[in-house]
Amino acid sequence: MTGQPLTASEHSAILATLGPFRPQGRVVATILFIVAIWGLACWAYQIAYGLAVTAMTDYFSWGVYIINFVFFIGISMAGTLISSMLRLTGAEWRRPITRMAEGITLFALLVAGPMVIIDMGRPDRLGHVFLFGRWQSPILWDICSMTTYMLGSILFLYLPMIPDMALLRDSKIAFPAWRRVLYRTLALNWQGTPQQHKRLERGMIVMSIVIIPVAVSIHTVTAWIFGMTLRPGWHTSIIGPDFVIGALYSGIAAVITAMALFRRFFALDQYITPRHFHNLSLLLLVAGISYLYFTINEYVGTSYVTPQNEQHLISAIFGGSYVVQFWTMITIGMLLPLTMLVLPWTRSIGGIVTASVLVNIGMWMMRYVIVIPTESVPYVLSQGPVVLAYVPTWVEWSITAGGFAAFSLMYILFSKIFPIISIWELAPEHAQAGQR
Repeated sequence: MTGQPLTASEHSAILATLGPFRPQGRVVATILFIVAIWGLACWAYQIAYGLAVTAMTDYFSWGVYIINFVFFIGISMAGTLISSMLRLTGAEWRRPITRMAEGITLFALLVAGPMVIIDMGRPDRLGHVFLFGRWQSPILWDICSMTTYMLGSILFLYLPMIPDMALLRDSKIAFPAWRRVLYRTLALNWQGTPQQHKRLERGMIVMSIVIIPVAVSIHTVTAWIFGMTLRPGWHTSIIGPDFVIGALYSGIAAVITAMALFRRFFALDQYITPRHFHNLSLLLLVAGISYLYFTINEYVGTSYVTPQNEQHLISAIFGGSYVVQFWTMITIGMLLPLTMLVLPWTRSIGGIVTASVLVNIGMWMMRYVIVIPTESVPYVLSQGPVVLAYVPTWVEWSITAGGFAAFSLMYILFSKIFPIISIWELAPEHAQAGQR
């Protein structure tokens, strides 16, 4: 379909995704809104009564909030992979799914950032990081990288939307007045001239090049926050690449899941085809095998280390307090989905989507295994087994549910205001929208 004029029915199919929700959509959006508001109310409750309402202690200074932060930072890699890498390599099949991937990146970052503030317990002290932060601290680097990444992701999402904003600006559809103003403002007086196209293409190439090292930096620096802490399981030289590969793995899985949902509920079968699922499943398979390789390296190496704290950690993970979480993560996050992607009879659209859902469930649990078992190792070691435990409270689970609901709600609202598929990239002829 790339480069071919859109037919009237195809054009209408994309624009039909905009506007009011269907009855089922209103129910889903209402539920997500209620859950998000409940999570916000629980955060207010936590601010009022302090971190005592959580299961975090002097040992477990990080909990489910940091797990969520690392998870959402991971799936934010989706837009960088799909839009940047595939654009630079000339993979034309990516065109219908780029905006979906870029949306995941932005909304994941919008949820990940507040998780750190929630974990602080004192959001009023956030400014101290800038006023009294030290350049030696990876936390300051992480905030700088994340701020740059978020601003870059907004620009990276917005640039390719300009021609579509002009198309909506000039559309005969009876949009509400506020949306007309929004589309006219975001269109930036786009006329579809060759000079404007040239500038837009140049800008997108520049952003595609710039956003990749920025994305790698945020995942690497996040890993350094763990790796530069002298705690068992974190003090390893491969933790940076491990976080980057894990982000690719979960990011690709998130895009596949989003593709399936939009294809099913927005009736976009003619744009999101089996080819897209097949191509992304190959990328998911490569990322998954690479991540499995890093995981084996990490735990095999740690198993042969002699310090007592490392022995406590390995015992707790492989056969102790966290054996269920660890082997469940390995099974549903790696072995099962990778098997489904390899076997030809399970490499259907349904099998690929199922594998992608399992991947992100497993990757959330992987973040749990990274954070919690290490903190369960006592500072003063004894010969006995690890007895410290962390069980998130209802406040932590409520805020977590609110974060996931907010991510989903922002993504859905975005898809009802802006075309989730880039019209002009599918049919360059429509980029002339607004030309006078």
